[in-house]
Amino acid sequence: MALYTTQAHVTGGRAGHGETSDGLLKVDLAMPKELGGPGGATNPEQLFAIGYAACFESAIRFVARKQKLPLADAGVTSTVSLLPDGEGFKLGVALAAETKGLDQAAAEALVSEAHKICPYSNAIRGNVEVALSVKAA
Repeated sequence: MALYTTQAHVTGGRAGHGETSDGLLKVDLAMPKELGGPGGATNPEQLFAIGYAACFESAIRFVARKQKLPLADAGVTSTVSLLPDGEGFKLGVALAAETKGLDQAAAEALVSEAHKICPYSNAIRGNVEVALSVKAA
């Protein structure tokens, strides 16, 4: 049984508009200038980067609580790249985690465990290369 389900609808693709079924997220979309578009609005890669960073940071905090680690704070920077793949495209991801309250070894172990349980990580595992880095403070 699903713990949570949401729905979004988009018209116009990368140059369109998207909304969630509850109306809380309404976003205009535009092709980035780097891909020959006008820019000026968000794009799917940005939305994925924010979603992944938020989900991954939550996984870090979940694991820290479960393991009773003295994590004082955390943050994640997600870098998502659109890459060529033959005639199509693929994504590349780098996640840079920052933790406070842990030494470097503990922070690295925590991030490794978070990568095992994060729904985004699990969804793309084996299909998208994810580079992890950790900075403990």
